[in-house]
Amino acid sequence: MNRSRFAPLLLCATLALAACASPGTNMLSADAPRALPEQGPVSVSWADPATFSEFRNSGNRQASAQGAWLQDLAEYMRRQTARRLPPGDTLQLTILDVQRAGQYEPWRDIRMQDTRVVRDLYPPRMTVRFRQLDANGQVVAEGERKLVDPAFLLNTPPGSDSDPLRYEKGLVDSWLRREFPATRGAG
Repeated sequence: MNRSRFAPLLLCATLALAACASPGTNMLSADAPRALPEQGPVSVSWADPATFSEFRNSGNRQASAQGAWLQDLAEYMRRQTARRLPPGDTLQLTILDVQRAGQYEPWRDIRMQDTRVVRDLYPPRMTVRFRQLDANGQVVAEGERKLVDPAFLLNTPPGSDSDPLRYEKGLVDSWLRREFPATRGAG
């Protein structure tokens, strides 16, 4: 039997398995973005995601690191915050820590090791730093906030069942209502 005939097949199988093992973007890689591109009055950056509770405490660090959920959350924060700023103001937001709602429970069945279990025991948490400047560049407000929503399962807006970031977005919306009352007719 000529084994060299099987070499291309073996190579294809190996590449296919490697592709399945690491789907999407890995936000922990050295070349992953650490900020949104500059645009509009709100800039959003984030600390090294490897330091986030989401990864340090995860039962499945690899699954937590996949995809662009952090960038999607940052874009949502920018969009929602920009609607609440007075004209001419700018805001610098830095995400210091994130723990998404739910948790991977490795003690469950092997078929569930990549499934995030959402229970009230695992509320979403975030730590953000912000600095708001008026049109003259004077600091209007700044601070660091630790956000948590222990009632996140009750506070989820109806119709958001398909959004994987619905609990984190709800946490952000709740904070924005308190910290930045709407000034542009948005609510």
